[in-house]
Amino acid sequence: MAKVITFGEIMLRLATPGHLRFGQADSFEVTFGGGEANVAVSLANYGIDAEFITRLPDNDIARACLCELRGLGVETRHCVKGGDRIGIYFLETGAVSRASKVIYDRANSAVSEIRPGMIDWDEVFKGADWFHWTGITPAISEGAAQTCLEAIQAANRLGITVSCDLNFRKKLWKYGKTAGEVMPELVKGCDVIIGNEEDAEKVFGIKPENFNVEQGVIDNARFESVARQLMEKFPKAKKVAITLRGSVNADHNTWSSVMFNGSELVSARTYDISDIVDRVGGGDSFCGGLIYGLLTYPEDDSKALAFATAASCLKHTIPGDYNRVTVAEVEALMKGDGSGRVSR
Repeated sequence: MAKVITFGEIMLRLATPGHLRFGQADSFEVTFGGGEANVAVSLANYGIDAEFITRLPDNDIARACLCELRGLGVETRHCVKGGDRIGIYFLETGAVSRASKVIYDRANSAVSEIRPGMIDWDEVFKGADWFHWTGITPAISEGAAQTCLEAIQAANRLGITVSCDLNFRKKLWKYGKTAGEVMPELVKGCDVIIGNEEDAEKVFGIKPENFNVEQGVIDNARFESVARQLMEKFPKAKKVAITLRGSVNADHNTWSSVMFNGSELVSARTYDISDIVDRVGGGDSFCGGLIYGLLTYPEDDSKALAFATAASCLKHTIPGDYNRVTVAEVEALMKGDGSGRVSR
């Protein structure tokens, strides 16, 4: 069984019930979530040996968080204790023409105060095949960025495959450095680069020509130039995958993806997702699906990409950050079974 390590921040998620606005809610639905933890949960669901690394305070909320992850099959034994608080994010789910809204309360969280040397990466990476991180982690703090770089360099030294989700979050880059200044040093150590239709532009200024996300219809082939430019900038990268979301409104999106391996561009089918339940974690579910697909079908990029895209399509039907689906459910959708009929 392959072993995948992910590193980043997990937060307490407080979401208004249904589609209530913050000013209407008198209670919140409480769960946990965070990009790299979400990927680990997906992989554990697929039977992969998944481990999540973070820093959390020594209190009951953090223990509940770790207990939940372990209950979902994610190893947490190398998480380090320290700091005073777990980060929080508040979610207001939009509807139709009203977009969803996220408010962060994660300043001075335990992982934002992490420093190089706090995690023994050689110990963490024993027996590991893959390491995954996202652009959210280096946005949190300079210490988190340096620790992420420390992990990438250790993985490179040990011959472990490294993937990143560029995941640009403009609200997080507040410690005096920009994504454009920090990310290149980290991404250059990656074998697989993942992003959405905007990440490459906002982080590296790389964009497709004549593209408008608001049209709701996306020409996948336009993104080959984006992938080529990323591979030219980061020669270690062997594959670049881009998720393509066409936003009709908050409840109705189209969803597809492309992947370039240096010589061939493969495209996934386009899903028409109406009546979205929860799109938070959609990109993370794609990353988890792609890592599984590349590990399981190493000679078939089309199948790996199809698995990732179908998995993330299903995530849009599930409340919470985690993609709680099985390999069999993803494969059924890949084969065209999207009827939603009761399974008896």
